[in-house]
Amino acid sequence: MAVLTDIQRTQLRFEFENGVDDKGQMTYKNKNYNNINPLVTAEDLYAVAVSIEKLQSLQLVGFERNDSYSLASDGK
Repeated sequence: MAVLTDIQRTQLRFEFENGVDDKGQMTYKNKNYNNINPLVTAEDLYAVAVSIEKLQSLQLVGFERNDSYSLASDGK
């Protein structure tokens, strides 16, 4: 049985260093940008992420693209 996928949503997620806790461990903060066009290319999304990162005051750890898909049987 084959499974059909259909992209539903795309999210751009940033992870930043957010200081140190009382035990001396680094803490992190996430910032999510939702409602990204699912058809955007990786290159274009990367360029946007780099531009957004330059506006942030916290140290960037990394960013990622998260895609959500619906799954369905092909009926066979």
